[in-house]
Amino acid sequence: MSTNHDNCNSDELEAPKWLDAQFFMKILNSYLKKPELKVLDLKLSPASAKGDHYASIMFRAEIVYTTQTTEKSTVNLIIKTIPEEQGHKKDLLDNSHVFPTEIAMYTEILPKFEKILREAGDKTTLYAPCVYHSLEPRQVIVFEDLVAKGYAVIRNRPATIEELKYALEKLGKWHAVSHKIIKDQPELFEKLQYDVTTLPNILKEDFMTSALSVFINMLENVQSLRPYKKYFELMEGKLVNRWVDVIREYRENRQENGYYVLCHGDFHLRNMMFKGPDCMLLDFQMSYVGSMANDIIYAIYMLFDTDKLGDQCNELIYHYFKTFVDTLKIIDFKGKLPSLIEFRQQIFDKRYNDFLLMTTLMPTIMFMRKGEDAAVLLEGEEQRSKLLYQKYFQAELEYLLPRMLHLGYFDQL
Repeated sequence: MSTNHDNCNSDELEAPKWLDAQFFMKILNSYLKKPELKVLDLKLSPASAKGDHYASIMFRAEIVYTTQTTEKSTVNLIIKTIPEEQGHKKDLLDNSHVFPTEIAMYTEILPKFEKILREAGDKTTLYAPCVYHSLEPRQVIVFEDLVAKGYAVIRNRPATIEELKYALEKLGKWHAVSHKIIKDQPELFEKLQYDVTTLPNILKEDFMTSALSVFINMLENVQSLRPYKKYFELMEGKLVNRWVDVIREYRENRQENGYYVLCHGDFHLRNMMFKGPDCMLLDFQMSYVGSMANDIIYAIYMLFDTDKLGDQCNELIYHYFKTFVDTLKIIDFKGKLPSLIEFRQQIFDKRYNDFLLMTTLMPTIMFMRKGEDAAVLLEGEEQRSKLLYQKYFQAELEYLLPRMLHLGYFDQL
């Protein structure tokens, strides 16, 4: 594999030996229904850049093949698997449910969603074609390469308001179909009993347990932010547990008036690709049934940037919600239509999600957005603490913390 090593994750510089011509001949024989297919040439390279993801390793394959009925043809594939070398990422993924979840999404859930949309006359595509998947002897998923079809990940700039609307439209349709299924056929989601909070030992990781105290220390050291320190001190000892309660609400404490959907679970810019007005969502390893507010709260901190956090934030949320309700009408949803007022209230009620994202995950996502490798943040508290003093993160806080104060987020903690 030849590539620019500086831009790649260290564990994607060398592809596993089992990704060979025989492996690809086997899966292409099955996918293309061409048992006589032969692989003539294979080129492998890293499929992602630093900061794109953490819960897998990914490779791009360019395969030249021939069959009895065709001369040379080329196919481009993406391979997603787990690292073979011992380390934190392998330990996390080996014992998690992220691959079974994503396989279920590609093979059962999203095809069902598209079928419901098609029957209503909506031709929206929700996922890239899955070529192959397996849990044994290795956890692996193979997709068609969307880059070869003209899609691209946005890098080195924030998304425009139009691009964000494209992404939120796709999410709104996804949420609407899942909201209907939860009412009509909830057993479809029985396999999706896991989320980010159920990753092995995630709640005991240093970056989770120490994040709030590090954040509070930063507030003390930055004069303009010091007035907010007292609010976050009130969260000590309960922030993580309250966040877990929010994420697991549907499974453990379902509310009668709750607006529940299948949440994407990791709705940020590197998990979507764009081709003109079309946005393709990616990476369904963290998908779970929960409050529809959760993906939108996540977007505020992980997808939007400061320029989109003023009036445009409200515009984007309205655009998403309108798409959601309009889609419910189109697919013949029989229940009471959700209201924007109640949805806004549920966003507010889930504010411990905001607090956890701001103090713990947002600094990491912003670091990754700069093209950095998240693995270095696992090296120690000092490295993570430095992120909180970066100008780009401080600028976000200078907007977000007053916003929280003015909206009453710090009342009755």
